[in-house]
Amino acid sequence: MVKKSLIVVVGPTGIGKTSLAITLAQERGTEIISADSRQIFKEMSIGTAKPTAEELAAVPHHFVGRMSIHDSYSAGQFERDALAKIEELHTKHDTVIMVGGSGLYVNAVLYGFDDLPGDSTIRATLKGRLEAEGLESLVTQLQSLDPISAERVDAQNPQRVLRALEVCLSSG
Repeated sequence: MVKKSLIVVVGPTGIGKTSLAITLAQERGTEIISADSRQIFKEMSIGTAKPTAEELAAVPHHFVGRMSIHDSYSAGQFERDALAKIEELHTKHDTVIMVGGSGLYVNAVLYGFDDLPGDSTIRATLKGRLEAEGLESLVTQLQSLDPISAERVDAQNPQRVLRALEVCLSSG
């Protein structure tokens, strides 16, 4: 039985990851998974070092220009989608190449995410409070309920504060 493998090429924007990934994919007769949180969006071409038309034609790429910026897409969704695509590609290739500069996307595929609790009712209530009362009210509640998380979370990032409170309230 042949062992299936995933080669991961990572690094900052514009250092040649795509060229290396294409070379590796051509040598191995395989396809590329893009693990870039910006290249996945159709409308984001500037500053993303998105593969050129020639590069996209040289080797099949997945997750480039797949979503609209108007669609909601998370690292957790990428994890599920990429793992399914890797499994599919491994039915016809022994090796798959994953390339990108988004550490969260790469780590999601390699290590997975903790299955944290969540509750859509709590989330909706917190979003309503954010709109009505502002972020400071939620930060104050988080500091009261979970001072350790409050220290770690960026208090200026509404999404992070909402999620920390949601986990706290869902899990007790």
